Amino acid sequence: MIVTAVGACGLPRSGPNKKEIFESSVLNGGDAHIVSVTAAVARAVSVSPTYGFSSAFRSAGLVGSDTIAAGDTLGLTVFENVRDDPLLGNTGQRVSALDQVQVDGQGFIFVPYAGRIRAAGLTPEGLREEITRNLDSQTPDPQVTVQRLAGDGSTVSVTGSANVQGVYPITQPTRTLTSMLAAAGGVNIEPTTALIRVTRGGQTGQIWLQDLYDDPGLDIALRPGDQIVVERDRRNFIALGATGQTVVPFERQDMSALEALATVGGLSTNLADPTGVFVFRDETQTLSRKILGRNDLVGDQRMVYVLDLTEPSGMFQARDFLVRDGDTIYVTEAPFVQWTKTIQAITGTASAANTITDVGQ
Repeated sequence: MIVTAVGACGLPRSGPNKKEIFESSVLNGGDAHIVSVTAAVARAVSVSPTYGFSSAFRSAGLVGSDTIAAGDTLGLTVFENVRDDPLLGNTGQRVSALDQVQVDGQGFIFVPYAGRIRAAGLTPEGLREEITRNLDSQTPDPQVTVQRLAGDGSTVSVTGSANVQGVYPITQPTRTLTSMLAAAGGVNIEPTTALIRVTRGGQTGQIWLQDLYDDPGLDIALRPGDQIVVERDRRNFIALGATGQTVVPFERQDMSALEALATVGGLSTNLADPTGVFVFRDETQTLSRKILGRNDLVGDQRMVYVLDLTEPSGMFQARDFLVRDGDTIYVTEAPFVQWTKTIQAITGTASAANTITDVGQ
């Protein structure tokens, strides 16, 4: 009678047992495909996210440290080879200074008698030659100097998890992404989880910081107006069942099922069933067809991958099987755990009944 009562009320547990999961298979009328992980399956589904910069980013050459950009302020000085009637100055004034010439949003400046001249993209020497050519027909043998007073136009912003956020000028030492990050004090998060995002105009590219360290070819040249954001990897997975219940952020670019289990403390020797480690995931149509060998599948498919850690090969497969963003790792309880709970419930129920009987007497 006590056993019946215990069975009727049910025992506490963290989720479905292994038998119930297998019964939810498509083969049994359910909506999930149950797949035992083999070496071939691990290779097929272990796809890690890859980031990088487009050819437009990678093909851009280094900006000259003195290249003029929209927003810059220039100082111009014109020396005229006349005494009585100078073009720009008063009578007897052979030197004319234009101290605060702003490069407009389109990259142009206006110089009296020389007209509207495109300055953005030129060096001070290149702009000097352009102004000289335009004035040469107006005044004999003009001598022009151009000085870049402020480089407000040749700046980039560095935000996010940089140690020192701010707006930084592109100078001779900071013309590439890594050098600019160094100027901003580096990052204040673990380099293994850091992503660097660069937005230029309407294009955005991002890369792992670790990849940037490892491959100098990824160190792109910067352009005025670039927005650099340092952020932590946002991916995570959910751990449920005999490992506890928690949302776990990724600690590196690639995380295997074995590493994921170790991150949450491994399998509890008192609770976990090492033959019942499941990974729940929505798989794409392409991968689903490849894994199941079926071309009739349409759309994303619910997949439940099964790992058996009691097999030596199971350890290798868990090591090779990569966890993805949004995965749910569920570890079932060992069969004896439910049996122990049943015995404890029965024992507790019997003790309570005896206590009531004793009180009644």
